Amino acid sequence: MSYQVLARKWRPRKFAELVGQEHVVRALTNALDSGRMHHAYLFTGTRGVGKTTIARIFAKSLNCERGESADPCGECAVCTAVDAGRFVDLLEIDAASNTGVDDVREVIENAQYAPSRGRFKVYLVDEVHMLSKPAFNALLKTLEEPPPHVKFLLATTDPQKLPVTVLSRCLKFNLKRLLPEQISGQMRHILAAEGIEYEGEAIGELSHAADGSLRDALSLLDQAIAYGGGSLRASDVRAMLGSVERGQVLGLLDALASGDGNALMGECDRIASFSPDFGGVLDDLATVLHRVQLMQLVPGYRGEESDAGLAELAGRIAPEDVQLYYQIATSGRRELPQAPDARIGFEMALLRMLAFRPAEGGTPVAASAPVARAPSPTPAAPAPRSAPAMPQAAPARAAAPVEAPAPAPAPRPSAPITMHANGMPDWAELVERAGLRGPIGQLAQNASLRDVDGEGMTLALKPSHLHLAVEPLTSQMEEKLTQALGRRVRLRFVAAADAASHETPAQRIAQKRDDAQAAAEASIDSDPLIQTLKREFDARVIPQSVKPVEPRT
Repeated sequence: MSYQVLARKWRPRKFAELVGQEHVVRALTNALDSGRMHHAYLFTGTRGVGKTTIARIFAKSLNCERGESADPCGECAVCTAVDAGRFVDLLEIDAASNTGVDDVREVIENAQYAPSRGRFKVYLVDEVHMLSKPAFNALLKTLEEPPPHVKFLLATTDPQKLPVTVLSRCLKFNLKRLLPEQISGQMRHILAAEGIEYEGEAIGELSHAADGSLRDALSLLDQAIAYGGGSLRASDVRAMLGSVERGQVLGLLDALASGDGNALMGECDRIASFSPDFGGVLDDLATVLHRVQLMQLVPGYRGEESDAGLAELAGRIAPEDVQLYYQIATSGRRELPQAPDARIGFEMALLRMLAFRPAEGGTPVAASAPVARAPSPTPAAPAPRSAPAMPQAAPARAAAPVEAPAPAPAPRPSAPITMHANGMPDWAELVERAGLRGPIGQLAQNASLRDVDGEGMTLALKPSHLHLAVEPLTSQMEEKLTQALGRRVRLRFVAAADAASHETPAQRIAQKRDDAQAAAEASIDSDPLIQTLKREFDARVIPQSVKPVEPRT
């Protein structure tokens, strides 16, 4: 007898055998038991979660020779024919390869005839979103007034592409992605029934790699069993998937917590020797950081059995740094395709974490090597600090207010800054004059000048923007403002209790942009040609298509 792959051999034959779709099973079971069934059902969800499997079980339930129920016998001629894919009254159409109206016309013409063997003629249209517009229109006519002996079961991975007219005539069921725990449980059940030895860690690797799809999980399981020569070992699965064990990921975090660049690069070399999927390693790193954060912030969190070694790391890395590392890991994962190669992108993500690892006093340090500094404008002035751009969403190291050390004065500017009645400089003009760009500019644009007292300058930020007020941004901002004003500036950041009463440069820019958009739309609306088109051809202007004319520079 030829070998049958696990995904087909263990395909559910009854609703009770389905994994993770209880909400759909309950609704269909109640409908079958009560006899209150709709004429068209739409099953949506990612690949391998059970859309067509549910549709086939539903077809058996409708036509089982022992009666219409939610629990088909699985033994009669109808049930066995459906399982074997040869039941004449179950017509399966692959819309991905049969997209045209001619392919649907046959369905329309045959729907009027009574079923040959069963009580219902069931049409299962897989990937229905692939049908052409004429094909949808042809199908819609039958969906509007279907014969009583016809049921439509539609399946799709992309319901957004379906016409609203089709969606409105179907009962829609969204199938969920399966959790790793659900996939692991099913794989353990199958392996026990097949008599195959396995390691629990190997099951965990496969269930995470399946990405919510049980069919993908069983395909990977088949591949791993073949790779391992009939058994399932974690080392074989990692080699097959290009993944690394958690201990190596912990080595990366240990080096980061110690601020040891040499150790970090050594861990990178060790991981690279396994030829891994570097994107998967960053995913694993983000997963471990998630576990660490749960230990830090959720009292009583016990975690999984494999989390035992994370407690020590949770005590060495500050919670806000865990958030920063997580953000860098996930953004680095997205940036890998743009990197010169995957390893460089992987290493740069880790070096970014090292660069922004706060030192004891809260100042980020890039590495143990000294940082080159530019010459000072005067002997007493500190050199401008060179640091990498801080990510926008980097968490604040300390609670507001935040104070930065005072830099030395710089040469006076050639033209004075506009001052208001109480001696307050125009903040938007000062930001522009100081040339605040990038992350520093974002910090300045979202601040409002609240008070000036000698060297002190108090800036108000919305609570949602306080995370921007961190070193080295604040010190760099002080240096640039000092140069622009020609006198020493010391910044203090506070949370704005009423941001509406303190307009920021960002709000002013947004208001100008809104005013320009409104003026452009009004100009288009009043144009004589546009008015003629509206009047003669019932035309309308789409507001989003109107853009203000950018001034020439």
